This record gives sequence, structure tokens and C-alpha cells, in this order.
Amino acid sequence: MPVDTLVALLSPSLVAPAPAASRPRRYGTSGRRFVVKTKLVMDGKSFGLSCSLGVEDDSLNLSPSLDKLFREWEDRKARGLFHHDIGSCETKVLRGEHNFVATLIEGRDQKKRPTEFGMNQVLQPFDSGKFNFTKVRPEEVIFRFGETDKDSAQYFDGAPDTISASSSAILINVSPIGYCHVLLTPKIQDCLPQRIDQESFLIAMYVAREARNPFFRVGYNSLGGFATINHLHFQAYYLKVQYPVEKATTEKLTALANGVSIAQLVGYPVSGFVFEGGASLEDLSDVVAKVCIFLQEKNRPFNALISESGKRVFLLPQCYAEKQLLGKASQEFLDMRINPAIWELSGHLVLKRKKDYDEASEPNICRFLVEAALSETEFQELKRCVLDSMTVSIACSSDIGS
Repeated sequence: MPVDTLVALLSPSLVAPAPAASRPRRYGTSGRRFVVKTKLVMDGKSFGLSCSLGVEDDSLNLSPSLDKLFREWEDRKARGLFHHDIGSCETKVLRGEHNFVATLIEGRDQKKRPTEFGMNQVLQPFDSGKFNFTKVRPEEVIFRFGETDKDSAQYFDGAPDTISASSSAILINVSPIGYCHVLLTPKIQDCLPQRIDQESFLIAMYVAREARNPFFRVGYNSLGGFATINHLHFQAYYLKVQYPVEKATTEKLTALANGVSIAQLVGYPVSGFVFEGGASLEDLSDVVAKVCIFLQEKNRPFNALISESGKRVFLLPQCYAEKQLLGKASQEFLDMRINPAIWELSGHLVLKRKKDYDEASEPNICRFLVEAALSETEFQELKRCVLDSMTVSIACSSDIGS
């Protein structure tokens, strides 16, 4: 059933008010201003990624959904709910062709919730005995939302306590790697495992579209692709820079009957697919979801990046966890404790040791990403299988539609 617009429901029963002393100062619409502090440098000079978030900044042009998300995230920050202050973490852009972004968050891997499942299976059943997002503290919930076919987004500061059990939620990420780092949990009370289906991916695409900002991306990590919780979720945050993967050269592979184009990355250290086009966002989402489902069923770990407010999607298969399990991963990179999830594969590297941050360079980052990626032979075989699968799938859908 087609749906058009997200409706955010901020429930007072789920989100406790902040104590008066800890609430951030509020201003009227014409004077509200959020300040994001960063220490972003490139070759000793400011790279200009620190940003002032406010209506006077014409470059942001915040949508209603992103404006609300920023305000609520700032509120949780003022309450001291995060493990670290992302604004005080050093970030730099590395010199080179790709301009990888490196952020230093010392000890982040020790503060994160532990991974409680095997890394060798992409599809695993939900286990209520393990940590899941129904167990987060109420104040970690930013808001819940449903779907509507109305023409415009509607936001409610006070919603009824009786919210559909199938509603989705946006939570803070208590160990953020970027400004407004949040978790999108489709149908949170349904306790779905970390497994893409067409409806859940479409929800993520809608969230990206409603943000209406190219610097707010939505990402997904499969099991075996460094998702750490086996409860269906996506991640998103704001970083005012073009990711290296978004700048990479692409080579068109095919155009499907529904108008969606599939390309491959060229000259980037990670092999992957790029999807765009189609008559609607639903067309694009449907194609990407089908490829994700195909990879899941083949037990192939992958990561996905929803870019340009849902206009482009990058799908990056990987094998780093498999190499770790087989003892084939380089000890140099194991010592760095980098988990190549979607943000790392896209070009934003989170480093845990000051030494690694100080010595970070494009050649080293490229060597690491190449190790995490499929080999050329593996990718060519996977590409053939994916294209064959999609040709059959789209053809069958067209026959059913006719």
C-alpha cells in the first residue's frame, strides 16, 4: 500500500521532560540557533565543516523533520545522555584523491553495547533475551512516527498514550560518531531481527527524503557487516561534507524496466553498487530492497547508504568479519580496532587510538578498505548473480502488474 508522508508522534509517556536546569535555552523561530563545535582540520587549516545550525544559515534550509530532530537531539545532549561529547572530538580530512574523514573517539569500542551474536550468519532469529531497543531508557526515545497519505508532514508535541504497536521510533545513539547521530527502528515493538524487507527499507527512504538535506544520510549494517544489535535498525547523522563514496566515479551497468539505473563504483577502494532513478522513490526503494534480500539469502554481509535525500543508494558487500573469523585479517588493522561498517566504507573513519589518528593517511585507509572489500573476482561473480536476479525479478513484477 503506497504511503506518502511520515507523521512524527512525540509521546510524553515515552519521553520524560528534561529538568528545568538542564534544558537548553529556547528561542523564537527567528532567533533560534544551535551551535555545533568541531575540531576539523586539513593540513593544519580549518576545513569549514564546523557549522552553526539555525534559520539564519541559508545553506541548511532545515526541513520540519530535521529541525525537530536537531532540537530533540540537542535536548538529550543537554541532559547528559551521551557517552562522549562529539563536539569535542577531533576530526580531520585527509589529503589525497578521496579526502577521507577521520574522527578520533578514544575508547568508543569499550563503551558501546557489546555484540551478542555470531558474525558468520547474516540472518539470525531475534532473541528477546539479548539487548534490544525495547530495553532502552525512555529518555533515549526522541519520537515515534507512523505513516499517512496526507500531503504534508505533521508533528505533535503532545500525542495520545495509545500509539500503535507497529509504529517506528527514532532513538539517540548514546555513542555518537557525528552530530544528531540517531537510530531508526522500524516497527520497534514487533521485535524484528536485523533483516531488510521492502517495507522497512521504504521507511528508511522516507526518513531520508523528509530530511531534505544532502548532509543527513541514513545507513544500514547487516549482521556480519558490523551491525552490533540484532534488532532491526538503521542509523543516521549529519556531517556537512560530501562523503568520498559519494564523489566516486561510477560506471553504468544496466537500466531496469521501471527506470532504476544500476551502476558500479570505479576507482574506489570498496567495490559496490549505486542505484538511482525510477519514476518514484518507491520504485528505487523496491529495487534496492530486492538486492538486499538477495544478499541476505546468500549469506553475504553488506552495508547500505541512502544518499541525497533518497535519490541515490550505495550498496557495499564486504567480507572483513569473515576474514577475522578465518584468521586472515591483517594484524595491523586488527590492532586499530576499526569496524568497517557503512560509515567507514563510505569514507568517514572512526579511530579509537590517538596514534592511529595522528598517523592516518589516505594510503593506509585505502589498504584497510581494500582488505574489508570483496576481491575483484568475488565482486564480478556477485555482480553477475545480482544482475541476473534483478532482471528476472523486475520482469516477473511487470508480468504481475499487467
